[in-house]
This record gives sequence, structure tokens and C-alpha cells, in this order.
Amino acid sequence: MATTADFRNGLCFNHNGEPWKIESFLHVKPGKGPAFVRTKIRNLNTGRLLENTFTSGVKIDVIRVENRKYQFLYSEGNDYHLMNIDDYEQIIMQKDFIEHVQFLKEGENIEVLFHADKGMPLSAQVPSHVVLKISHTEPGIKGNTATNTFKPAKTETGADIQVPLFINEGDKIKIDTVKGSYIERVKE
Repeated sequence: MATTADFRNGLCFNHNGEPWKIESFLHVKPGKGPAFVRTKIRNLNTGRLLENTFTSGVKIDVIRVENRKYQFLYSEGNDYHLMNIDDYEQIIMQKDFIEHVQFLKEGENIEVLFHADKGMPLSAQVPSHVVLKISHTEPGIKGNTATNTFKPAKTETGADIQVPLFINEGDKIKIDTVKGSYIERVKE
């Protein structure tokens, strides 16, 4: 058994009979009263995000999890078909259980979080940085490389993102998937 002192981002545990994952947490020591931990936790069965407060020192039941590498094959509506890179086993995950799914393109490798004891997929995460092609944006203007001004653009996956004025359709850019922001243009 672990306690709230063991909390860290990404920790999975059982709470009220369901698996939850810690998205963020904050230890609070008020001047009056006992210390507590304010958390944002995600239900791994439903994908629902919940803000919860735990009294400091409360015991929690940690779930044993493991990450496995999968390749995204294709999607059908809300179903995303993934293939294990090692043994070629295929699984289907719902769109809601894949973090930052708007940046996922076919053939991309992702990490799938599995419940180690039950062998059940819990969630999946796109890499923190991806390279995507711009499918639509206003034409770039030559010489607009020094300003810090952005314009809207659409990537090949359909995600909307803000890019600098000098980016044109067909350019490849590196994107931070966590923040959903432009990092740099990629030379071919």
C-alpha cells in the first residue's frame, strides 16, 4: 500500500473500485488544520477528469501498469486500430482514451498503458513531439521571419494550430503535442 506521499504524475491507482490516473497534484499545508493533496485524476474506464482532495497520509491501492509500443494503423469513427510492434497483435481503442489524438497520423508509434495484472489497455499517449505537414493556411509573405505574429493553419491530421507568418502549405513543422503549439519548421 502506498500513501499520498507517493503521488506523482502518471501514477495509476484504484479509487472507489475503478482505475484512476493522476494528471496533476499539489500538496497543501494550510496554517490551520491537516495537510491535504489536491489532485486532478482521470478515470481510465470512462476518460472523465475529476478534481479530488485527499487527506495527507491516506493509503491508496496502486495498480501495476506497463507501457507497450504500438503503431497506429487506421481509424473507423471513434475506434482506433493499433498494432503491437513486437508480436503484431491488434487492439481497438476508443478515441477518448488516446491523449492528444488530433496529432496522430497513420503509421505513428504510440505508448499504450496496460493494466499489468488484467492485460487490459487503459490509455494511450501520442509522442510529445510530432512532425506534420501543413494542409491549409494563408500564403506566407517573404521577409516575415523576424516577427512574433501567428496565423491559423490546419495540419494533415485535421488539427488546427497557430504557426508563424512565413509557414506555407506543404511545409513540415514540428509540434509540441502536450501544449498543441508550433516548435519549428522541419527541413526536408
